[in-house]
Amino acid sequence: MALLYKSDPVRGERWRALFAQQAPDIEFRQWPDIGDPAEVRYLLAWEPPSDLATRLPALEVVFATSAGVDQFDLSQLPAGVPLVRMLDPALEAGMVEYASFATLWLHRRLYDYVRQQREGQWQAHPWVAAEQRRVGILGLGQLGQAIATHLSGYGFPVSGWSRRPRQLPGITCHAGPDGLARFLASSDILICVLPLTDATRGILDRELFARLPEGAALVNIGRGEHLVDDDLLQALASGQLSAAVVDVLGQEPPAPDHPFWQHERILMTPHVAAMTQPESAFPVLLDNLRRHQRGAPMSGQIDRQRGY
Repeated sequence: MALLYKSDPVRGERWRALFAQQAPDIEFRQWPDIGDPAEVRYLLAWEPPSDLATRLPALEVVFATSAGVDQFDLSQLPAGVPLVRMLDPALEAGMVEYASFATLWLHRRLYDYVRQQREGQWQAHPWVAAEQRRVGILGLGQLGQAIATHLSGYGFPVSGWSRRPRQLPGITCHAGPDGLARFLASSDILICVLPLTDATRGILDRELFARLPEGAALVNIGRGEHLVDDDLLQALASGQLSAAVVDVLGQEPPAPDHPFWQHERILMTPHVAAMTQPESAFPVLLDNLRRHQRGAPMSGQIDRQRGY
């Protein structure tokens, strides 16, 4: 019985060592060294190979190396083969850290102070208490809930929106199309952590920005395809938005002439909000492998109809 890994080869060697130490009954193989395809029961991948059903005829489960699975074409996965997203505690911690940094960057107007430093200006701006800055979390899954709970500890009034109703202590929760308008109107800093689906693709557009309070700010740590780049630029130019922190883009890296590179009110980072760490992810993955082997439900299994 073998598991095939197809992702970053350097991290692959860390995965290999963990399997050798803690699960020697599962043979670890690294793409493209498949060996006998009939022995491969599990695939751990960022993106699957093409012709998956013919390449790996004995495949039983596909494990994503990421919390999101929008890079998978679900229609191309063999019927009956479950797709399981990565539940790495380090991913959650990284996203919480990044969201906290981005929120504080925007809250304390550090984009203005960076510009002033370059221009040789010494000027203080009015201080706004955290209690007066409303933070909205667009997406209240596991990551969104963790971010919301953490940010509320700074004193920010935090609200969240999800497709289905949720309850979270200390967080004002909105749900569904009817709740979206109220949620947006009360979000001075909007943080997007939605999964990417057909329904959420391009959701961060001019129509949504117009429903935010004037001068609001944006943090996108969901997926690049959530954001309409030109609409963000127009919202910043008009003053509808004051600034943005963008960690994900539709094209990564962006073209050298992409306007985000030099925009003084956009902080752009290269998809680094969180990264799967084999050492912290391995216990969760191994637990799911053992669950599958004994016929028990796995944690993080994707609903193919919803796409997450």
